[in-house]
Amino acid sequence: MSKQERLQKVIAHSGTTSRRKAEKLIVDGQVKVNGEVVKELGTKVSHDDKVEVNGIPLEKEEPVYYLLYKPRGVISSVSDDKGRKVVTDYLAEVKERLFPIGRLDYDTSGIILLTNDGEFANLLMHPKHEIDKVYVAKTKGIPSKEELLSLKQGVRIDGEYMKAAHTKLMSVDRKKNTAIIQIILHEGKNRQIRRMFDNLGYPIDKLKRERYGSLTLHGMNAGDARPLTPHEVKTLRFQAEQNVE
Repeated sequence: MSKQERLQKVIAHSGTTSRRKAEKLIVDGQVKVNGEVVKELGTKVSHDDKVEVNGIPLEKEEPVYYLLYKPRGVISSVSDDKGRKVVTDYLAEVKERLFPIGRLDYDTSGIILLTNDGEFANLLMHPKHEIDKVYVAKTKGIPSKEELLSLKQGVRIDGEYMKAAHTKLMSVDRKKNTAIIQIILHEGKNRQIRRMFDNLGYPIDKLKRERYGSLTLHGMNAGDARPLTPHEVKTLRFQAEQNVE
């Protein structure tokens, strides 16, 4: 007998959407199981059941998880209308339909995760789950300890509230007037670190995400990718779920 799982979880695992949005699709009558509209959130289905979302059959893929060392000058997307390189270009041999979990700016390098598991992506991206994302920035100019502390206390930029979970001045080059700073974020707003340091008056020259939860770039070069181990996936889930309020 095939294992049965909740319908919204199956939809989320397919990479179609998040579990929350899948629940809305079900309630709105946009999901069919074996040709019949299903509106009950408690409905369970097996691998043998035919599920359709908005008339499109669900692709039954096994969940996969990858870590990519994104180089600078690459778009955190599955396609780009300007023909620029995107993160999925580095995993072209993977047959599953991957999408990135969150984003890294075009000019930022470092760890980005890709998956076809929408529920897992939604879990990691939610700021209340407080997954550490550790960045190292090279700034033009040398911020004071007080200025770095202000980022931990939070700043409002263009009407948007932003804060760092932690900041640390790692080294300075007074001759070149530059600094190397570690920043830890739990949220991931658009160009957040660059905007925070621009606001202080210290533009960022280089930015790299060196750690994501317990994952690092150890042994990898820019452009390298590897599958996550089952233990790494389990650990990330555990880290996210431990921080739910």
